[in-house]
Amino acid sequence: MNEDPRRALGREGEARAARLLEQLGYEVLARNVRAGGVELDLVAARGPLVTFVEVKARRSRTHGAAEEAVDARKRARLVRGAAAWLAAQPQRYARVRFDVVTCELEGADWHLRHWPAAFDAGD
Repeated sequence: MNEDPRRALGREGEARAARLLEQLGYEVLARNVRAGGVELDLVAARGPLVTFVEVKARRSRTHGAAEEAVDARKRARLVRGAAAWLAAQPQRYARVRFDVVTCELEGADWHLRHWPAAFDAGD
């Protein structure tokens, strides 16, 4: 059975994003976790900071830039999911941040970009 090409692209993008974050000194705490009815792509921590990371993978910019897909509705869902995830954790974090990692595939080359503090909970 063949996997949906979009799902495969997303899974590969998330794996690459996780490796990028680890190279930047983050510990990936969770991948594709559900909290509050929301799927959180990556949850990562570095010291007292916990970061909720939305990963957007694209084959091209035909339908717009990957980062543009994180609209107000998506941001609100991510905030809701993050709040639920945090409430279920015994560990408390001093800081919370929402990042985006875009993964664009051009031919055989992947281009990743990390957008730290891409939005705030109030956005």
